[in-house]
This record gives sequence, structure tokens and C-alpha cells, in this order.
Amino acid sequence: MDDFGVYAIFGVNGPPQRLADGPCRVCVAVPSTVRQVVLFSSGPWGERICVNAELNDADRIPITIGKLTPYNRGRVAEEDSDENKATKREEEENVCPNGTLEKTTPVRKARGQTKAGQKLFSSGGDATKMKGTAPLISPSGRWGQTLCPIDAQTAILIGGQGARMQFCKDPMWKLCTEDMSWVAAETLAEGPTPEARIGHTAVYDPDSKRIFVFGGSKNKKWFNDVHILDTQSWKWTMVEAQGKVPPLAYHSCSMFRGELFVLGGVFPRPNPEPDGCSDSLYIFNPHLSIWYEPIVTGDKPSPRSGHSACVMQERKIYVFGGWDTPVCYNDMYMLDLGLMEFSAVKTTGKAPSPRSWHGSAVLSDTKFLIHGGYNGNNALSDTFIFDIDSNSWTEVSLPQLIVPRAGHSLITMDTVSRHPFSEDDEDVDMDAGRTLLVFGGGDNEGNFYSDLTTVAVEELLSAI
Repeated sequence: MDDFGVYAIFGVNGPPQRLADGPCRVCVAVPSTVRQVVLFSSGPWGERICVNAELNDADRIPITIGKLTPYNRGRVAEEDSDENKATKREEEENVCPNGTLEKTTPVRKARGQTKAGQKLFSSGGDATKMKGTAPLISPSGRWGQTLCPIDAQTAILIGGQGARMQFCKDPMWKLCTEDMSWVAAETLAEGPTPEARIGHTAVYDPDSKRIFVFGGSKNKKWFNDVHILDTQSWKWTMVEAQGKVPPLAYHSCSMFRGELFVLGGVFPRPNPEPDGCSDSLYIFNPHLSIWYEPIVTGDKPSPRSGHSACVMQERKIYVFGGWDTPVCYNDMYMLDLGLMEFSAVKTTGKAPSPRSWHGSAVLSDTKFLIHGGYNGNNALSDTFIFDIDSNSWTEVSLPQLIVPRAGHSLITMDTVSRHPFSEDDEDVDMDAGRTLLVFGGGDNEGNFYSDLTTVAVEELLSAI
């Protein structure tokens, strides 16, 4: 006998009521006088993946509020008064790094000069309203976060910042690409969680099944700590590392043969000197818990931050763009991981314009993608694919990638599409494929996005 049940509490003092519906869906009719509903489950979940919870308001209009899962078994839905909405907006929205109440752009002072804020993220808007406000079932709008795949159908979102100078109070989420659902994951993991931050990096080691989080910044505080999340035990640990590495933000971090390759980034200098950009390469060895600087030769990139780095064919790292205020770059460098030698890449075709804070993702053994970014004045929306065999750029245009974004996350993952045989048939036909996922980022109007955009990699490659 299945003792599993979903229950609701209406109001503050109401008794729990068991809800009767299908095994994977419950529907709740909310009395017009009730402003708060608590949903929770009790009993063994068995083979269930999730239970969809749906509210019906006084006019019998269904409002889907989310899913109960074995990891997140309770939901609270509360009707918002105007005062509550204003309070929630203050809590959920945050601003870009080193921003001000006037919401100017987080630009770093150039050496020897003072530079006014630019327009990026200037008006403090909130793009979450574009997709409907659902703070209980999806991340709040943000930029400067990381989205890290950990297996074929799961990615972990960490950190980020939205409007009004607050860092996200929902800093960790788990994305299931089977149904594109989010699960708040802050309480899933034990141990000391990383302090709120942006401009950090998070990379996954498939051999040890651990995520390594390094660096980042929080207002005028900078980090050089290493936090490790074991995705099997779901425990955080903070590494007491040996060796020296400066506090860095907006650097790149690549995993190669179990080590972290950290390149560039912004580091703080004592006042009154402005912050500086790094051109150094640091390597972290998790087995020895030690940082070291390797000997590299060749023509290495100039100091920069906000650039991207893609590991190709497990033997080369391609570094693109970035900036050292007030100069933006669109040059390309390649690090040969066997020779530890940098070289400038001479490219053909229409290259992306100079930019930083753009997104990048590997599409295949020979191709990676660059999308969006910030050119010093505006967020960008264009998309380019680079072919390492021919060293050529190709601009592609797809309707899914037309929104200007900077500080967003791009990843590629294996996903499954479900197609019902009929509207009344629960059986589905399943198609597997590789998909590009785009999350978050900010635009020129002060919007911080919380939507998840998907594009089939096959569609991207066919657009070349």
C-alpha cells in the first residue's frame, strides 16, 4: 500500500488536509479568505521524481506554483499585497558589483584616471517579470553567477547578483534538464557554504565528482579561497591551500587532468591605486592542495578580465576577449597544454567585436561559441562560432539568441525531449540530443534575467 501523500495547510492556524489527485499531480482550491498555503509531502517517495502542485484561485483559474521533489518537499504560496511585493523585490533584486545607489555600471578605474559609470544595468529593472514572478520555483534574476554541469542531466547554479546592491538570497539551485525544472539547493548540501559572490568560477571534475569554486568578489571584498562541493555526499569543504594566489574576480578557470588552470582576472590594489588586471597563469592541484605558477613560454595574452577560455580536444585552451579598462579586446590566444606555450591565433572571417563578460561554450571537438557580452557601453546580443581547424569565425543568427546579455552563463548538456503521443496519453516519445543553455545576465535597461533559453547544438552547427 502506498502511504505517500501531499498535504496542504490553509492559513496560519489551519489543520493539514490531505489532497486527493493523481500520483504526480495535485490541485488545490484556495478559499478566497486565505492568503497563505503550505504544501508538503509525507511518506516514501518510491520511484516518483516530482509532484506538480497547482493552485486554483477564487475564479477557478489554475496557477502552477511548482513541484515537490524528494529533495525539496515543501512549498509556501502567499498572496502578495503591494507592501509585500515591494519588500520581496528589495530582497530578491541585487545590483552589479561595486555599484552605487544610482545604479551605475561596475567599471573599474583605469590606471591614472577616474571613469564615470556606463549605462549597463543602469535603470534597476527586473526581467523576472518577463517570465512571470515565481520566486519559489526558479532562481531570481541575476548576473555574474556560474552554471556548472555535473552529469548528463543536472547542472548547479551558484552565486550571482541582481539589482539594488544585494547579492542573491537564493544563491544555489539545481537544474534538471529532463523537464527543465529547478530545485532550490542551498539546504541540500552540508558544511560551510561559500560566501555570496560574483565573478567567481565553478568547474566540475568528473573523476572525483566534485565542483571547485574559486575567487570572485563581493562589493569591495575579494576572494582567493577554494570551496569544494562533493556532489555524491553533498558536502561543502573549504580548502586550506598551500602556495600563493592573489584574490581574483572575472578570471577564467579550466579543468585539465584534474588541475585548475586560472588565468587573468581583476585583483585589488591598496588605495589609492586602482585595481589591476592579471596576465598570470596559476594552477591548483587538488591532490596536494597547493597553488603554483607554471613556466610558460610564447606570446601570452595581455592583462585582462571578463574574458573566456575553452578547453578543446583536451590539449588546448583558447582564450578570447576581455578587457583592461578602458580597453576591450577581441583577440584570440591559444595555450598548448603539452608544451605550456602561448601563441596568438590569426583568425579569418568576421570576428566578434571587442567585449568582456560574454558567454562561451564548447559545441564540438572543433567548434566553440561566443555570445553577448559588454563592449564598455552596451550589452551585446550577437553570436559567433569559432572553428579551430580553420581558425575561422562565423556569425550566426538565431531567434533564441537575440536578447542583449552580459555576465550570463552558457553551457552545453545532453538533454531529453519528451513528446506525448496524444494530448490524453501519458506515454511519451523521447529524443536525446545536445543542447545549449543560456541563463541570466543583464542588459542596458537594468533588467536581470531569470529565464532559461535553450538551443539545439545541431541547430547552431547547421546555421554555419
